[in-house]
Amino acid sequence: MSQTIVIGAGIIGTAIAYQLQRRGETVVLLDRNEPGTGASYGNMASIAVTEFMPASRPGIWAQMPGWMLDPEGPVRIRPSYMPKLFPWFLRFIAASRPSKLRELEAAGAVLCRRVYEDLDALLAETGLQHMISAEGCLSVYTDEAEFKADREHIDILDRFGFRYEVLGGNAIRDLEPAITTKIGKAVLFPDNRSIADPYALVVALADQFKKLGGSVQTGEVVGFEQDSVGVSAVRLKDGRSLQAGRVVLAAGAFTGRLSAMLGEPIPLETERGYHTQIQAPGVSMRHSLIWPARAFMVTPTAGGIRVGGTVEMAGLDAAPDYRRAKVLVKRAREALPELKVEGATEWMGHRPAMPDTVPVMGRSAKRSNVWYATGHGHLGLTYGATTARLMTDLMTGATPPVDMKPYRVDRF
Repeated sequence: MSQTIVIGAGIIGTAIAYQLQRRGETVVLLDRNEPGTGASYGNMASIAVTEFMPASRPGIWAQMPGWMLDPEGPVRIRPSYMPKLFPWFLRFIAASRPSKLRELEAAGAVLCRRVYEDLDALLAETGLQHMISAEGCLSVYTDEAEFKADREHIDILDRFGFRYEVLGGNAIRDLEPAITTKIGKAVLFPDNRSIADPYALVVALADQFKKLGGSVQTGEVVGFEQDSVGVSAVRLKDGRSLQAGRVVLAAGAFTGRLSAMLGEPIPLETERGYHTQIQAPGVSMRHSLIWPARAFMVTPTAGGIRVGGTVEMAGLDAAPDYRRAKVLVKRAREALPELKVEGATEWMGHRPAMPDTVPVMGRSAKRSNVWYATGHGHLGLTYGATTARLMTDLMTGATPPVDMKPYRVDRF
């Protein structure tokens, strides 16, 4: 039986490899590094089913000029990278048309509605139910003005029927006593639960894949051998060549480099994100916490508290700027005055960002045996199980439970 090579061992690629192997396929999971050590290692551990809104929506546009002028703002574009970013940015602008925004919102909402159906099934069959929390996420606001500034988000959730609850000051601190009294309002998203350790989840899922007979290999892809059907082999930097009946490109922000090798460039960028993992925070939290006006998130995960957020557009190769991580911690201490930064480590990773905030899932438009699963942006962990379900349906001839046209690779 010919084998399927899944390139990329983050949550997306590992979940796809597991599901394909479970359905009787012969699968190799291939990555430059060990499973879970890329973006899946340092994400904010959130199953963020309420966060599917396009980044190009009007509320974001209104804030971007101020952000760009603020050296500590939530969005930073390195000046030297601007020329390369320009084509992607033009597509980002095109995605801000009102009619287009409605399409993109619907495409995200369809996936988010499915998340727990697919995730609960995946965790149950792999014995990993203990990896997900029972608690949701709090979005906090100093006052009514800050809340109104985020009203666009709430209106979208109303339109698509997602759950939330508006809370006043005392009710907020009943849930999380460590939150400052300066926070006067919050919204509880009960369905935005957290993963105990996203890296450990990917490793455990990769182990389950191997127990089914799947093969995990390390190696850097440097090219492809092609025939009349498509890709016949994957060439690695160490000189090896892996025969392939099918190939799935699920390498996150690095997928664009792979697709370019096949003559199929896709408008994929990296939104570089930073986190600080604090193992002795001096406070306890049950819920994750977002402060939209300060553009950061705090999540109890990986045995401590993780502070993250921010968007930096600087490409795949530039060195990290850990000042971004330090700004996030400074802001987190505004919300959590007793927060200590002891036993802390800093990290930077690459979110794979499409200009319309909608992932790519489906067959290549140019190679019949090549498939894509990338561009999940801030929702890779959220969409992981659902992407695996949909991709496996497509690849094994089953009918997916949703219309896959919005996610095709050649939509631009």
